[in-house]
Amino acid sequence: MAQQPPPVRRVVTGNDAAGRAHIIEDAPTRAVRTVAARPGYRVSNLWATFDTPAPIDDPDRIGEVSGVLPPRRGTVVRIIDYPPEPRDPAERERMQRAAFAALFPDATHHPTGGPHPGMHETDTVDYAIVIAGEIYAVMDEGETLLKAGDVLIQRGTNHAWSNRSDDYCRIAFVLIDGRR
Repeated sequence: MAQQPPPVRRVVTGNDAAGRAHIIEDAPTRAVRTVAARPGYRVSNLWATFDTPAPIDDPDRIGEVSGVLPPRRGTVVRIIDYPPEPRDPAERERMQRAAFAALFPDATHHPTGGPHPGMHETDTVDYAIVIAGEIYAVMDEGETLLKAGDVLIQRGTNHAWSNRSDDYCRIAFVLIDGRR
């Protein structure tokens, strides 16, 4: 059985009153979300900005973010651990529906509108960086296998993530508010 990766460590820097840089936090992120109906699936939200350009001294506001979308004119960075998905199509669809309903109700979910029940789209530009494992990026037309070190630039297209391996895949996402 695949072993879930350890919690995500978040290190935050800042400047003190004298303007000297230092580490102000070094701990596992507290903004972690899971779904009981999709065991092993873990979303670790790390940081959010609420404007562009972003004030560099803004406090931690990740607790104000819910769903998949970043704040208007903002960004969000998160790491998602994808367990191996079930081979049974009905079970895979059940898990996808549960995850979207619980964590990402703000995404446009197209469960029957494509080749995978996790098909969805957002009005964002996303940088998806595979940290560990492998995963398929599934599009309406075609798919590609991404491995550790690969980066996908997601530009508001309908897509899904499919972990067909026997191990976890960990992906870092930076979502930037976008417009069509």
